Amino acid sequence: MEVVYTNNYSKIDGYISSESSVVAGTRGTAYRYNDFTITAETLTIGSTKMVATFIDEIDLAQQSYVSQMTMADYHGKQLDEAVETLVLAQHASWVNFGTGDLTDPTADSDTAITVSSSNIDDILRAIKTKIYYNNGVDLAVERGIFAVLRAVDFQALEAFAQANGYNIADNALKNGIPVQKGFHYFGIDVYLSNSHASGGHIFAGIKRCGQLGIAPATWGQAKFIQDPVIAAAGPASGLGIVSRVDYGFDWPAQWAEFVMDVRVA
Repeated sequence: MEVVYTNNYSKIDGYISSESSVVAGTRGTAYRYNDFTITAETLTIGSTKMVATFIDEIDLAQQSYVSQMTMADYHGKQLDEAVETLVLAQHASWVNFGTGDLTDPTADSDTAITVSSSNIDDILRAIKTKIYYNNGVDLAVERGIFAVLRAVDFQALEAFAQANGYNIADNALKNGIPVQKGFHYFGIDVYLSNSHASGGHIFAGIKRCGQLGIAPATWGQAKFIQDPVIAAAGPASGLGIVSRVDYGFDWPAQWAEFVMDVRVA
């Protein structure tokens, strides 16, 4: 994702949706100008996720395991995971990639693929082929290609890597596949996530072809509220810790074929 940090409610970008044409010219003959069309794309930061924790005053004092900063750090990890889940739940905004796309880059199939160590390489190659077919070569070279796999798909990729090649296979057998920063294989940065939407959806395509908007005014800004009101009866003696993220998504139409909902069984 391209992450956009802004406190504005909306951010408007544009792209040329109708381009000039290359035509034949004749010496000594007048030529014509072409018009072009600009289409607006709007990123709206209008959604919120929150996490709030209350710690009783004496509980905070009598234990040394969880401080208010420990809880704030934990909130940050929870919101990081929530944002990851939100991104991967955006699959309805991506182009379908299913069994038909393994042999036809125009298929946009929604038929689920059963992933195994014998076809994981075919899936990754077909993702690249779909990008190339849709004239995404230059953009892919500039930004890179990615795939976010489930644990079972990563297992299949690890098995394939250990069974094929020489140095790569030896390294994969010795160390396994590193997942902390992704695994670069077939010219693709492959990542692991357990936050995919139910129903069999994997995210793949060219990097930064979707925008995630984050409001910095609330992101990473934990609030500590003394004696917060936690019920209709009134305030409670203790500390309230509140964290939130305000976010939004935009999937520009000019890059629609470069973000894929890989349908998997």
